[in-house]
Amino acid sequence: MNPEDVKAFHAKRETLDSEKYLVLKYYLETLVEPREGSAHLCQEMSTAQWHRVGVDEDYRPEFAAKVVDIELLSDHAQPSSKYLADLMGKKYDKVYAFNATIYYPYGNFGKKIPNLLTAVCGEGVFHAPDVCAVRLLDIEFPDSFLADFQGPQFGVQGLRDMLGVYDRPLLFGVIKPNVGLSPEPFSEIGFQAWLGGLDVAKDDEQLGDVSWSSVDERSRRLGKLRKEAEKITGEKKIYLNNITDEVDNLLRLHDVAVANGANAVMINGMTTGFSAVRMLRKHAKVPLVSHFDFMGPYIQLPWFGVKDKVFTKLQRMVGYDVLIYPGVDSRLKASHEDVMDNAKACLDKLGNLKPMLPVPAGSQWAGSLEELYKLLGTIDFGIVPGRAVFGHPMGPKGGAASLRQGWDAVKQGVSIEEYARDHQELKLAIEMQS
Repeated sequence: MNPEDVKAFHAKRETLDSEKYLVLKYYLETLVEPREGSAHLCQEMSTAQWHRVGVDEDYRPEFAAKVVDIELLSDHAQPSSKYLADLMGKKYDKVYAFNATIYYPYGNFGKKIPNLLTAVCGEGVFHAPDVCAVRLLDIEFPDSFLADFQGPQFGVQGLRDMLGVYDRPLLFGVIKPNVGLSPEPFSEIGFQAWLGGLDVAKDDEQLGDVSWSSVDERSRRLGKLRKEAEKITGEKKIYLNNITDEVDNLLRLHDVAVANGANAVMINGMTTGFSAVRMLRKHAKVPLVSHFDFMGPYIQLPWFGVKDKVFTKLQRMVGYDVLIYPGVDSRLKASHEDVMDNAKACLDKLGNLKPMLPVPAGSQWAGSLEELYKLLGTIDFGIVPGRAVFGHPMGPKGGAASLRQGWDAVKQGVSIEEYARDHQELKLAIEMQS
C-alpha cells in the first residue's frame, strides 16, 4: 500500500463527527509496520475498492474506517503470528503487536446487528492482508446508534420488583440432573429448591423442547408448583424455562411457556443469533435471560477472536434482562478482570438502556457469595449453582437454604464457618467443598 493510501485510512479524532461512528478497539499483530497494517484492516473492512476504474472519485472520506490511535506493544514475533504467517505463506523480519482504535462510520450498514458483526468481525477483519492475530477488544456506541435499541424490558430493578428482593444478590439454581429426567421428578426438585429459599429455578442450557421433556409439560408442572411455593413461603419465585430452538419456534415456545406459568425464558443468543433475541424482545411478556454457550470459541484466546464484554454490550442492546456468563472458576477460564468488566458492561450507563443483571457462572456455592460481592462491589448480581443446591446431602431444599445462610453470614460480617456452627445446611455445604 503506497503512503498516500495509508494516510487515507488515518484521521485525527477531532476531525470526525463522533455521533456517526462506532469506536472499535482491536489488538493486532501485523507483518508490516502498524500504520500500514491497520490501514490494510480499515481498507478491507470498509472501502476495499474506493473508486471505479477510469472515474475520478474517492469514497474513502465518507465511507472508510479510520485509525485514530495506535499503541505499539512489541515488534518481536509472537507464536500466534508465526503460525498464521506460515499459513499465509508470508516471510517476515518483524511482527508488530499493537492496539488500534478505529472509527467506523455505521452509516455503511445501519443499526443492524448482523451487518455490524459482518463489518467488525467479518472477512475483511480476520482475513486482511499482512494481518495475523486479531482480537476485537471493545466497541463504544454513540447515543445516536443506541437510540434504535430497546434494551432490557425489566432490567435489574424489574427483576427485583418481580421477586420483592432488594437487599441481597439473586439466587438462581440449575435443576439437576439436567438431561434425562422426566418433567414430573424434574419439577418436584425445583419445587423443593424454591421452598428452601431459591429465587429462580432454571432449566439447564442443554435442556430444550424435546420429546421426553417438552417445554409445554415442563412449564405446566413447574408453573403450577411455582405458585404453590409462593403460597407456602410467602415469597415470589421465578421459573426460568429454556426455549432455545430454531428461530421460527421462539415466539410460539415463549407463548406456551408463559401461558403455562413460566415467568422468565432463557434463549442462547450466540446460537440463535442476536437478531432473533431482538425480535423476541418486541414480543416478550417476561424477562429474557442469556446463556453463554458458543461463546468460548470466540473469547478464550488473548490474541484472537472477540473480547466477551463486546458480546455483553450487544446482548444488553438486543433486550436481555439477565446475562449468565463465565465467572470466577478455573473450569470456565475467566479472569477476575473479565468478570468485573462484564459486570460493568451490564450495569454501567449505556445510552438510555436499563441495566442488565450480571450472573457470573461457575461451580458456585454459598461460599461464592462473599467473593463475588467483594469483587463486584455491589449486590446487583446473581449466582447460579447446580450441584451445590441439587446435590446437597439434605436435598435441594437444604442446598437452597445453605445459599441463604451464606448470604446471612456475609451480611452479619462473620465467616461462613462460624455461621455454620448453628446452621446444618451451611455446614454440610462447606463439607461438600472439602
